[in-house]
Amino acid sequence: MINLVESELILNSDGSIYHLNLLPDDIADTILLVGDPDRVEEVSRYFDKIESRKQKREFITHTGFIGNKRLTCISTGIGTDNIDIVLTELDALVNIDLSSRNIKSQLTSLNIIRIGTCGSLQKDIEVDSLLVSEYGIGLDGLLGFYNFETSPEDEKFLEPIIPIVKNLGIHPVIAKGSDILLNGIAKDLRKGVTLTNCGFYGPQGRSVRISPKDKNYIDELSAIELPGGRKFTNMEMETSGIYGMSKLLGHQALSCNAILANRVTGTFSKDPHQATDKLIKYILERV
Repeated sequence: MINLVESELILNSDGSIYHLNLLPDDIADTILLVGDPDRVEEVSRYFDKIESRKQKREFITHTGFIGNKRLTCISTGIGTDNIDIVLTELDALVNIDLSSRNIKSQLTSLNIIRIGTCGSLQKDIEVDSLLVSEYGIGLDGLLGFYNFETSPEDEKFLEPIIPIVKNLGIHPVIAKGSDILLNGIAKDLRKGVTLTNCGFYGPQGRSVRISPKDKNYIDELSAIELPGGRKFTNMEMETSGIYGMSKLLGHQALSCNAILANRVTGTFSKDPHQATDKLIKYILERV
C-alpha cells in the first residue's frame, strides 16, 4: 500500500484535487475534454440537466446528464503540459482514496474523449471537416518523462520521422487511441495520424516576427509515406499526451478534431464556431 505524501498528491483545504478543484463525486465515468474554457458551456448547453459547475484557473468543469447518461466536460487549456495535470488528477479522483492517500485496490477506467480543433496537413482534408486521430505522434516531449513504451509495429511509424526532427532535438513518440472508442463513437469519421506539438507558432513551422529554426520540417513530415500508405493528417497540441497518459493510467481515450485550418492551401474556417459545434453534436449523439 502506497501512501502519497502531501507534496506528491496536493489537495485543497476542502479535500478537492489541487488544480481541477474537484471531488470524486464531481465527475462522471465519461469525460469530454475541450481546450477552450468557453467551449465547456458550448457542450453543456446540450445537457438535459447540469448537476454541478466548478472552476479553478483555466479548468472549468460541468457535469450533467443527457437522458440517463452522466457526462463531464472539462477545459484543459492548451498543450500537453496541461494534459499531464488534467489526466493525472482525473485518474487520482477515481483511483486514489483522497482521505487516506492510498491507491485503490480496484481501479476504474474512464472514457476520455477530446473535442478539439486542429490544422490539416493534407490538401484533400478540407477546412470544416471532421477527423478522428487513430494515432498521436508526440513531438512535445511529455511522454519522455514517463516509462512509456510502444510496440515494434508502432515504432515503424517513427523511423521516417527521426531524421527530419533530430536537428531540432526532438525524440518523437507514438501513442494509439482506444480501439473500443474508435470503432464505436467515431467509426464514421475519417481516421488520421496526428502530430502533437509543444507550441503554435515556431514549433508548427509558422513565421511571424521570428522564424523557426527549420521552416520546412512540417512540409517534409507531411510528405512522408507512413506504413500502410498513410500520411500525417493534422497537427495540434494535445492528442499524443492524452493517448499516452491514458495508456499508462489504464483509461480509454479518443481525440476527435474539427479542421479549422489547412496548412497546404493556407485557408482558415469562415465560421470556426459552426465547425466546432458540428463536432460537439456529433460526439454527444454517439457518446
